[in-house]
Amino acid sequence: MSGIEMGLRIRNISNQKARTMKNSIRSLFLALVIGDGMMQCQSSNAQPEESALPASNEAIRPFQFHASQADLDDLHRRIVATKWPEKETVADATQGVQLATMKALAKYWATGYDWRKVERKLNSYPQFITTIDGLDIHFIHVRSNNKNALPIIITHGWPGSIIEQMKIIDPLVNPTAYGGKEEDAFDVVIPSMPGYGFSGKPSATGWDPRHIAQAWIELMRRLGYTKYVAQGGDWGAVITEQMALLAPPGLLGIHTNMPGIFPNDIDKAAFSGAPAPASFSDEEKLAYDRLQFVYQKGIAYGFQMGLRPQTLYGIMDSPVGLAAYFLDHDTRSYAMITRVFNGGSEGLTRDDVLDNITITWLTGTALSGARLYWENFGKFGYFNVKGITIPVAVSVFPDELYPAPRSWTERAFPKLIYFNEVEKGGHFAAWEQPKLFTEELRAGFRSLR
Repeated sequence: MSGIEMGLRIRNISNQKARTMKNSIRSLFLALVIGDGMMQCQSSNAQPEESALPASNEAIRPFQFHASQADLDDLHRRIVATKWPEKETVADATQGVQLATMKALAKYWATGYDWRKVERKLNSYPQFITTIDGLDIHFIHVRSNNKNALPIIITHGWPGSIIEQMKIIDPLVNPTAYGGKEEDAFDVVIPSMPGYGFSGKPSATGWDPRHIAQAWIELMRRLGYTKYVAQGGDWGAVITEQMALLAPPGLLGIHTNMPGIFPNDIDKAAFSGAPAPASFSDEEKLAYDRLQFVYQKGIAYGFQMGLRPQTLYGIMDSPVGLAAYFLDHDTRSYAMITRVFNGGSEGLTRDDVLDNITITWLTGTALSGARLYWENFGKFGYFNVKGITIPVAVSVFPDELYPAPRSWTERAFPKLIYFNEVEKGGHFAAWEQPKLFTEELRAGFRSLR
């Protein structure tokens, strides 16, 4: 059992016992916790500290994470002990993640990578946990010094975590220090999706994108925000679009860098492998061809997790197995990461890539995160039009899974308030190009302030 798993299990047991305690005992325990001042979730050989508040309470508890040295030593041992397969029989990545890439990654992970560096950065931000619908939800919450700052909730994707958004926190909160104007300031909320990172692992079905969207709406209510915006890419885009469909009174608008713009019949045709209709413009044909490639050859992992996530025991047991599974993303992202481990610079560093993998390993969330694909399978779709009627801002990064044509984007979002084709960047836009991404959020939401 991983340290986080143990900590969460102990936490749940403590909550159940706390509900039956006498008031005097509960008060004493609460006094001890509050006196300590900070709840810290530790790895397996440490004692987690927990508030005795009942699970239904709306309390927001401070949080930090410190991996135990024992867990880091175990990770190193497992990397070194990897049982390697033979080299692929082709000269490219058509058979999957190449052996040379994985060996370069493993060598650096075992000999040059320092988890404590990103851990210190993570813990420099205010982090919290609150319980929503019986599940612990972890989030970063950084308020701007600007009293007129626009609150924003930003959702990460797979294979990912809050690590992907950490580079954009300071530029959003303190724009004048990063080339922006004072009136561009945001209050930033970045939650870990259920089953990811430091959030709880659902023990029952039902945590699909709409449920997560409802939880995010509740989270913003608990934080006291009556007006706010939302942003997402990858799964974050799907969840943010579900928030827009729920259209709570406080949600002013959304921004997405992976917009659901394909008409349903076109989305189905691309999935079936049918050729693009002759009536398409050049932009529409490019988007269609790219989407068709994604469905046919780009998301094998998505079908695996959508149908049989529990079978992925290997990525829970082998860190190199987990890394390979995470790297086997779309062609453009994989090519970028390969160049990073061959000594190139592509917006991401070797540390960036390993930060995202290591947080998943240390929290034991590879499989619980995979279940989100199962939860969504056949429900809400990914890239299709969903009928959103609130204001929407769209940024098109050229190396996204598909470049969204303006024609389809305008039809998908009748209240399109912003559309821009960015010069560079891909699927992990906030992570790869934080400066450009920050500028897009400032511009995209300017009309809603």
